[in-house]
Amino acid sequence: MPRTPVRLAWLLSAALALSACDLTPTPTDTEPPVTEPPVTQPPTTAPATLTTRTIPLEQQAAVTLDVPFGGRWSVTNFPSWLKLSAQAGQGNVVFTLTADRAAATRLKADQATLSGNLTLNWTSGTGSSAQSGQTVWTVTAAQYSLRGRVNAPAVQGQGVQTQGVQTGHPVTPAPQPDAAGVIVKYRASLTAQATGTRAATLTAQQAATTLRGAGVTVQASRPLDSRSAALRVQDVPAALRALRADPAVEYAIPDVILRTQAAATPVVPTDQFAGLQWAYPLTGYGAVWRDMEGGAYTRPVTVAVIDTGVRYDHPDLQGRLWTPTEGALDLITDPANGDGDGPDTDPTDPSVPGRTTGSHGTHVTGLIAARWGTNAPSCPACSPTGVVGATHTANVRVLPIRVIDASGNATESDVATAIRYAAGLPVSVNGAQTRTPHPAQVINLSLGGAISATNAQAMCEAVTDARTAGALVIAAAGNGYGTTPYYPAACPDAVAVGSVTLSGGSAPVRSPFSNAYPQVQLTAPGGSAPFSTDAFNGATLNGQPFPDEILSTSWDYIRNEPNYEAQVGTSQASPQVAALAALLLSKGVTTDASSTLARLNATATDLGAAGRDEQFGYGLINAAAALNAPTVSDRFGLRMQDSRGQTFQPALDTLGHFQAWLGDGTYRVTAGEDTNGNGIYGENGERRDERTVTLSSTEPGVDLGDLQPR
Repeated sequence: MPRTPVRLAWLLSAALALSACDLTPTPTDTEPPVTEPPVTQPPTTAPATLTTRTIPLEQQAAVTLDVPFGGRWSVTNFPSWLKLSAQAGQGNVVFTLTADRAAATRLKADQATLSGNLTLNWTSGTGSSAQSGQTVWTVTAAQYSLRGRVNAPAVQGQGVQTQGVQTGHPVTPAPQPDAAGVIVKYRASLTAQATGTRAATLTAQQAATTLRGAGVTVQASRPLDSRSAALRVQDVPAALRALRADPAVEYAIPDVILRTQAAATPVVPTDQFAGLQWAYPLTGYGAVWRDMEGGAYTRPVTVAVIDTGVRYDHPDLQGRLWTPTEGALDLITDPANGDGDGPDTDPTDPSVPGRTTGSHGTHVTGLIAARWGTNAPSCPACSPTGVVGATHTANVRVLPIRVIDASGNATESDVATAIRYAAGLPVSVNGAQTRTPHPAQVINLSLGGAISATNAQAMCEAVTDARTAGALVIAAAGNGYGTTPYYPAACPDAVAVGSVTLSGGSAPVRSPFSNAYPQVQLTAPGGSAPFSTDAFNGATLNGQPFPDEILSTSWDYIRNEPNYEAQVGTSQASPQVAALAALLLSKGVTTDASSTLARLNATATDLGAAGRDEQFGYGLINAAAALNAPTVSDRFGLRMQDSRGQTFQPALDTLGHFQAWLGDGTYRVTAGEDTNGNGIYGENGERRDERTVTLSSTEPGVDLGDLQPR
């Protein structure tokens, strides 16, 4: 491209010269032309060496280089945020550099210019003139600018308008205040013939008579003054309709319940290792556990965990499981299944010679149902309190069903049988029909494989049968580091759950291992990559930062005693969704599988690109929003993610201003409140102002102005 203007300029000059000759009169008397000797040009030789240089991209997305050179060259090292169209060649060094600025943008988005080095090796000449060397070219790229201000409601002015707001999930309306009954006031003419206490009594009596005539049960009534009365009723809407239809009534209003306006404090468990369980605060459980103190989680719910079995002798699971006499089952048909006795009613995860790994099924079960407080003594070195489970005091129990053997393998046929059994359907075991006395409303499957839809038919049919029977089937989306669907999670009637982990900012990111595909519907915390050094949770264990992994109950098969283990995977994310589904049913927020799934999806925190996507599904489960838990925080802040799911956290100054230096891409910027104390601003049910903006070389700077959460 740089040569084109030169060529055009030469053509234009030639054309003008030709026109000038045409317009010049031919002289009548001319001298013979004088011929000048030709001028000999020195030969052009390409440089034999490459020297250091700086390549400024400025705000361009890409730049093409054409550096004269007379030898061979190769680029042996370059930063990950740069892409090269060629990495080796002969003659001129020619390639296009393309910058992926977002890949190099730091969490704090505080770097205005990126810089990186290209290392080039080169050789030129032959024989005695041969030479070689290495040189470094520095590439700089200006970041794009996004600025604005978080203007919390407490400091908003009047008459301020905000334009261009693009909203993701609709904000959940604030719940209407509860009412204990109704207040009614009669017109003056009704009590003109009575005064004092008698008039007040007549008012209360007349209101009660009106309501009973309309079929509304009055639990109690009392006069407020000579013309007003308060009546305690359960059916407030019906009572209001009846009273407002009476022409003698001046007004009838709900007797609303008012509460203190101080935010409640989140419940923080005191169990020894609860401080390492960062997944619960991230999904709002501090508010949920405070909500449980009201005693509303009374409806019995069973969660089936179809896994490796469980250790019934783990002290942190005592009283939280259905036992072998209450429907628990081992369905492994292979005689070499680890416990050596085939299908039976004992789903204990067995010890086998040489076993060093923990109990996967016990780990999954503990995330749902580990008990709180002091455990029964089990061994001298064992923790007296251990960890906690999500369901706490709710009326939730786990039904263990063993299908994974001691080697970590399960057959599709055993899994299909287990799914049907868990849902309360009859299955054949050892030649006899059996069914569980405690059908599960929720089934968890922290297992799967990258098999085809054709080969998964038997499992998928079982999932459909379970859903038809009324069970919600939750399954791990897979740890394949890719986009391949895993089954049974990808079955049409299953809920595929991906994994997120902490980012250091106010929004989590997808775990590196978590599979992303169209069937992914929800995400939950599953931890960072195995052996990662990420420790954004801030907790310590034995004086060292605790990694961003998921801690739960397990078993030490070498010492044959209970322990606690940190694991990562979609296997850990799936039971957290199952636990929340169980709590929705136990509190009565939902009543069946369909309404439960709809509630989970509607209250999830949308991450990454706006709307459902393959990385996050509908988003991260939000237990506090799903269960209408009380407010435990009143902070405001900023959440920022790009369409690829990366999180950025620019600093806010004392007035709420922020300046972010970012790469090209589409960004969702949310200013919002955090009422559940999980550090994620502007979730469903929380006030927010969300904008979507695209930055690029043609739009390198955007000022959002004031973002005002409402």
